[in-house]
Amino acid sequence: MYKSAMLGCGGRAGGHASAYRFVKGGKLAAICDMDEERLNNFGDRFEISSRYTDLDEMLKKEKPDLLHIVTAPVLRGSNERIRYSLMKQASDHGVPAAIVEKPIAVESEDWKQIAELAEETNTKFVVNTQLNFHPKNLELKRDVADGKIGELKFIDASARSTPVDQGPHVLQLVSSYIDNSRPVSVLGQISGRDHLDSAQPSPMHAAAQVIYENGLHVSLAFGQGMGTMASDDQGIYCHKRVFVIGTEGFVHWRFSSWERATQKGGYEGGPLNYGEQDVEAQGNLTEAVFDWLDDEKNEHPTHLKQSLAEFNLLLGMYYSGITNQIIDLPFEPPDGLMDSLREKL
Repeated sequence: MYKSAMLGCGGRAGGHASAYRFVKGGKLAAICDMDEERLNNFGDRFEISSRYTDLDEMLKKEKPDLLHIVTAPVLRGSNERIRYSLMKQASDHGVPAAIVEKPIAVESEDWKQIAELAEETNTKFVVNTQLNFHPKNLELKRDVADGKIGELKFIDASARSTPVDQGPHVLQLVSSYIDNSRPVSVLGQISGRDHLDSAQPSPMHAAAQVIYENGLHVSLAFGQGMGTMASDDQGIYCHKRVFVIGTEGFVHWRFSSWERATQKGGYEGGPLNYGEQDVEAQGNLTEAVFDWLDDEKNEHPTHLKQSLAEFNLLLGMYYSGITNQIIDLPFEPPDGLMDSLREKL
């Protein structure tokens, strides 16, 4: 039984903690938050008595096998990027594994810092893009892997929130359907500057055509003006989707429904309860970390280097929109990319 600890007791942390009812390999034993009221409310809610307001103290005393880093990428009330510093802190303490909230980065500079950390750390970092662990997605992916829709020809995927907000979920979902094949080139377009000065700077909208190393062509769209409706709910977070087309059928996962067409089974489809699927997916993602700790061969599908490659694609999409050029991937994103976006948009 592995020992888990959590940094950050805000709203998203509840999903991580609730998912432990689906986790067999570990137990959430300690929590940390600088806000004592939030810390104690969370501890009371989930019956966790080991509570800390200092991360170093918790890591030193508790020595967790897994640390959930459930924080925003920037320090509350400032523009200070803290994703790298917290990951480095965990790495320096020798934490065996850590689950980090998405997005793994927000711009070129912190992406480079974290990419350097990925080359030197012994900590097994995993990014919390849990959509591929949704039970229905797992089922549809098995259909694809078993050849039920024939040879893959094309993927169309989208979300109606900003690229940096829900884009990491969608990009990882695409990767999960093609065995984590890496992108090799992107032609992108961008528009809208309203979110460029937010805590998660991003164009409002983006679209791209991407080629992956397995030769597959993928169409991507992000933003309210681009993403396809995937739910009856009008909220921008409720429209993530992936449509995978083969020579003998297709599978289509959406926020609140699914579709499948195969030669043998014909057309099928139905509704989904995202909340129920998501908490189980969070448990599946967490359990997969413990599987990786058990055996190096069980590499987690959302491991850090894979997630960095997906975020590099997002940065490449931005740079393509700025330069009006096809960008070969992976690429070294220039510093000041957000400033370049402000000038362009």
